[in-house]
Amino acid sequence: MSQSTPTPQPHRPADLPAKIQHYIDGELVDSVDGSTFEVLDPVSNETYVHAAAGKKADIDRAVEAASRAFAEGPWPRMLPRERSRVLHRVADLVESRDARLAELESFDSGLPITQALGQARRAAENFRFFADLIVAQADDTYKVPGRQINYVNRKPIGVAGLITPWNTPFMLESWKLGPALATGNTVVLKPAEFTPLSASLWAGIFEEAGLPPGVFNLVNGMGEDAGDALVKHPDVPLISFTGESSTGQLIFANAAPYLKGLSMELGGKSPAVVFADADLDAAIDATIFGVFSLNGERCTAGSRILVQREIYHEFVERYAAQAERVVVGPPHDPETEVGALVHPEHYDKVMSYIEIGKQEARLVAGGGRPDGLPTGNYVRPTVFADVPSDARIFQEEIFGPVVAITPFDTDEEALELANGVRYGLAAYIWTNDLRRAHTFSQAVEAGMVWLNSNNVRDLRTPFGGVKASGLGHEGGYRSIDFYTDQQAVHITLGTVHNPTFGKADPPHPADPR
Repeated sequence: MSQSTPTPQPHRPADLPAKIQHYIDGELVDSVDGSTFEVLDPVSNETYVHAAAGKKADIDRAVEAASRAFAEGPWPRMLPRERSRVLHRVADLVESRDARLAELESFDSGLPITQALGQARRAAENFRFFADLIVAQADDTYKVPGRQINYVNRKPIGVAGLITPWNTPFMLESWKLGPALATGNTVVLKPAEFTPLSASLWAGIFEEAGLPPGVFNLVNGMGEDAGDALVKHPDVPLISFTGESSTGQLIFANAAPYLKGLSMELGGKSPAVVFADADLDAAIDATIFGVFSLNGERCTAGSRILVQREIYHEFVERYAAQAERVVVGPPHDPETEVGALVHPEHYDKVMSYIEIGKQEARLVAGGGRPDGLPTGNYVRPTVFADVPSDARIFQEEIFGPVVAITPFDTDEEALELANGVRYGLAAYIWTNDLRRAHTFSQAVEAGMVWLNSNNVRDLRTPFGGVKASGLGHEGGYRSIDFYTDQQAVHITLGTVHNPTFGKADPPHPADPR
C-alpha cells in the first residue's frame, strides 16, 4: 500500500484574502456586473474564497487599459536595460517571498509544498533569464558592400493575451509574463479558475518593482467567458495559451477571423522508452518521478512507459513496488511526494480512467484512494501493465498519477508504439547505445526529447510540441520572436539601382482629323 499520514487536519495559510479581484489599470476592481465564483481548496473541497468572475465587459476594460499603456505609456519606449532592471526587481521580490508563494500555491492547487517551492524559485529564474536576454539580444544585419545595408528592427506588438493553466500556475504565468513584458508589450492575464490565489500576488509584486500602471492587467473568470472574450478581442493581436488540446482547437478557431499570433502548448501522452541495455536503476527512478511528481498533473509526464521484453518483467515488478512506496499525504507536509489533485471535477475524471484501466489492462499498483485519507482529492499512484496500444489509458491524456506500461520487442515496434498517439510533446529514451539513442530520438514524433535524462532543460532551448500537443515554440529567442514584430529595413548606399520605366519619348497625339 502507498504510505500515507493519518487523516490530516486542514492547513489554512494565514492572511488569506477576503476576496480575489481583478487588477486593471493599476487598481483592484470587482467585476462590472458584480458576479463571483467559488474557489475550493483541494484537501477539504470547501469554498475558501470568492473570486471576481470576469466577462466580456471586464476584458474590454483590461484591454482598453493595456492598449492605452502601450500607445501612450513609457514601457514600450524604455531602453531594454531599463525594462531589464524592473524585471530583475520582480525576480528579487519573487525570490524573497518564495516560502509564502509556495504555501499559497500548495494550498490552492494541492501540490506538495517542497515541489511548490521549487516552482516559485523557477518563476524568479524565468524573469531573471528574460531580463538578461533582452539586454543581450542581437539582431541581424546583412551587408552588400557598396550597395546596401539590411537590418532587422524588432518592435513590441501590442497587447498580449495570456491564458494559463491550473498546474504549477504561478510558474507558468511567469513563463509567459517574463518575455511578453521584456519585449515591451503590455498584457492581459487570464489565470485558471481553479487556482487564482497565487496569481493575485502579481499585482503587488509588479507595483513594488516599478511596472507602470496598465502594463499588467489580470482578469479572473471562466474560460468560456473571460478567456473567450480575450481570444475574440480585436485589439489583442497575440494569444499565448497553455492547456488541453480541445481548448486549443477552440482558441485556434476563434482567433482565426482576427489572424492573431498564436502560441499554444497543449496536452501530452509522452512515451518513456526503456531499452534492455539501459541503466535500469536510473530509468526506474526517472520514470517514477516523471509521472508522479506534481501529482501527475504535468503536460510532459512520461505516462506511457514502453519497456523492451528482455527486462519487462523485472521492470514492472520493481516499478510497481516503488510506486507503492511513494508518499501520498497533505500538500503542506514536507514528507509528501504526491498531494491532492486540484479539484473534485478533475479527481472524478482521473478516477474514472482508473476504472476504465481496470477493464483494459493489469493493475499492479494503486488503483484508488489511499488509506488514512478519507477526504480530499487523493489518488494512490496507479500502475497498469500489459496495456494494449488501443486502450484508452494508452491513447488519452489522464493528467494524474496514472501510468501505462507496455512491452515491445524491436526498435521498430517501440517507435511505432511511441508515435501511435495523437500527441507529440515530449519523449524520454533510455539506452546506452549511442547510435540508437540518436536515430530513435530523431525519429520519434515529439517536440522535445530527453536521452537518459529526466525533464531538465536549459531555458534557452525551444519548448513546444507537434501534432495535437501544440502550435509554435517558446523559450529563449523563440519567445522573443513570438512577442515581437521583425521589421526588415533596407538602406541603399551609393547609386540607386532601379530599373527605368516611363522614360521613352511620348507617342505623337493622334491626328484629330
